Amino acid sequence: MRELIPFLKLYKKHWFGLTLGMLLAFLTLCASIGLLTLSGWFLSAAAVAGLGIARQTFNYMLPSAFVRGFAIGRTAGRWGERVVSHNATFKVLADLRIFFFEKLSPLIPGRIANLRDADLLNRLVADVDAMDHVYLRLISPVIIGTFGILVLAAFLYWFDPAVGLMLGGILLVLLLSWPVLFYKLGKRNGAALTQSKANLRVTLLDWIQGYSELTIFGAEPAYRKAILQEQQDLITRQYINTRYSGFAQALLMLASGWTLVFMLWFVGNGVGQAAPDPMIAMVVFATMASFELLMPIAGAFQHLGQTLTSARRLNEVLSSEPEVTFRAEPTQHSGAFDIRFENVHFHYPEHQQSVLSDIQLHIPAGHKVAIVGQTGSGKSTLLQLISRYWDPQQGNVSIAGTDLKNWNEHDLRSCMSIVSQRVDILNGTLRENLQIAAPDADDTAYTKVLSQVGLDKLLDEPGLDVWLGDGGRHLSGGERRRLGIARALLHQGEILLLDEPTEGLDKQTEQQIMTLLRTHYADKTVIFITHRLIELERMDAICLIEQGQIVEYGNHQDLITRQGRYYALNQTL
Repeated sequence: MRELIPFLKLYKKHWFGLTLGMLLAFLTLCASIGLLTLSGWFLSAAAVAGLGIARQTFNYMLPSAFVRGFAIGRTAGRWGERVVSHNATFKVLADLRIFFFEKLSPLIPGRIANLRDADLLNRLVADVDAMDHVYLRLISPVIIGTFGILVLAAFLYWFDPAVGLMLGGILLVLLLSWPVLFYKLGKRNGAALTQSKANLRVTLLDWIQGYSELTIFGAEPAYRKAILQEQQDLITRQYINTRYSGFAQALLMLASGWTLVFMLWFVGNGVGQAAPDPMIAMVVFATMASFELLMPIAGAFQHLGQTLTSARRLNEVLSSEPEVTFRAEPTQHSGAFDIRFENVHFHYPEHQQSVLSDIQLHIPAGHKVAIVGQTGSGKSTLLQLISRYWDPQQGNVSIAGTDLKNWNEHDLRSCMSIVSQRVDILNGTLRENLQIAAPDADDTAYTKVLSQVGLDKLLDEPGLDVWLGDGGRHLSGGERRRLGIARALLHQGEILLLDEPTEGLDKQTEQQIMTLLRTHYADKTVIFITHRLIELERMDAICLIEQGQIVEYGNHQDLITRQGRYYALNQTL
């Protein structure tokens, strides 16, 4: 049960709504039990009175009014309880999703590099949804059931102490034993059921996202077969779970019947030392009504295994520490946005093989430096270190004279604009995807920058309100790339990091984009990563990296004159 502690702390914020929900549920339960108990006594007493002279003096009005009041109270209370408790629960789940996402974001890409996107999505959606069981199916039913038993036992104790203690004892024994029994029964299958749901979602999402490639390479039938296998496993788990639910309800009905028979025998000679009278019916009907207290509890603890498994999966993320942490204080820096690498060594956490070794590099403020090299030489890793995607194992990276570890995250992100190899497009409108870079800009600025990067056709009806789809599925690769460049132009950072910005563009568009970028970064510090050796003669310096080390550094003409590795690379390309 320790897995649930981090989530129970979130309940403090909504304690009033949750408490009010339980109070309304308790009052509704009291009205329901009171309705059946009073009705049983009233019908019996009225029948007995009708057989004797008491029919002329029997008060029919007062019990009738209470019956009607209990009926109205039960209906209104149940509606109010559903509204209040579900509203509070949804707010708790919303806070939990925000809390989970805030914990998740700093872990990217380090601690969760081995988790699939579909698995993360499943944790954020399905596993968080499972947390509503904690309040609706665990906390609330147990608390209400406990207080309900005490109140019912006290009510009967007032008429006959032995009857009150007897029925209260039976109900308490069932309340304590029922959850343990069905938690043990459903624990293993509940955990397997939660994992089966996750596996099916991951497999299904892989099939959907990669359907075109799977079809082209003939692997689609194998993936479809895997989906059917996961689906069959899930159905099997759900069938077992349903059998446990049916078994719980059957046992509860059996216990209810035997308890009813026992209590009828127990009060057969009368209630409270009195002769047999309509009070016997009151006790019997109270016994029948009392099992409404226990109805939610067996099923609740049967689902506890699923809830604990979901909590455990969420805690795997929540308990992780990020690879990179930022300072909360504002950043103190020189204001001249130069970049310096000092004796930097880096390897990825899951591998010991060095990616960058002994990097010594200084890029003065306002300089344009091109970083070239073969694929896998460590060019993109340099940008990831500058943007503090990772921290180096040795050495320091600084911007504007301040070590990156002393930068505030907001200040660091504000000072740089990045065009990465992978441009992430959100499942939203074109305007919303541009607002990521410049939330305060107006539609005129968005329209202008789209025209500059050659995306005028996206401005046709409905214009900036056009829906781009998940991952920008309605855009081509070149359009996604140019949208990333448009974001960088809107952001106006003092440092511009370009990782293959013209990859996938035709020659004419490439020239247009490079001309635009030259105009834009005239007074900015620029790092331009490329393997196509374009525009290099316009750069202040060129840095050639091979196998994670800087092998040559200088301007284009000097490196050609040396006839070293850069010269040879130019000759081959």
